[in-house]
Amino acid sequence: MIIVVRHGRTEANASGLLLGRSDPSLDELGRRQADAAGDALRGVGTVISSPLARCRETAEAIAAKSDTTVDIDDRFIELNYGDWEGRPVGDVTGDEWTSWRADIDFSPPGGESLAALGDRVRSGLDDLVGRAADDDVVVVTHVSPLKAAVAWALGVGDEVSWRMFVSNASIVRIAVTRGPSLHSFGEIAHLRNL
Repeated sequence: MIIVVRHGRTEANASGLLLGRSDPSLDELGRRQADAAGDALRGVGTVISSPLARCRETAEAIAAKSDTTVDIDDRFIELNYGDWEGRPVGDVTGDEWTSWRADIDFSPPGGESLAALGDRVRSGLDDLVGRAADDDVVVVTHVSPLKAAVAWALGVGDEVSWRMFVSNASIVRIAVTRGPSLHSFGEIAHLRNL
């Protein structure tokens, strides 16, 4: 099973900023979310993380509960928002949203397209299938790569990402024994008491 986890919350997430390659740490709630994810995923064999601090911190909390280590894979880094990095989501204009949602090859100025992100995430997941057939593999990543992982599991295009909402520290489970199969999406029961 490939288990994909979105990192815990950061102050930038709480403030509604486009947070791509910036590298803030988890806030206090984010650290509690990471710890809860670790409790929910005890006993996993492998933990892989985006190189950014918010994912590494979440991954380390999960790995600590499973007595394993964290491997870094750059293919699971967040979308590059280019000139839009750090911009409040509410400041993206209607025309910009329309262009972005209409074309998976659209890139924010100086940034990356959903199609390019999807290609690298699918490559990373394809490389994990063999390991995940024998043992649970956790990938700690960001909202856009997680959505790309769901698209991979469903065998659909990256445009589906606009139709998903992903909470911080939520869990997705993808079985891989007979090809990718989405078993769960948006698990948050482990976060109820936070």
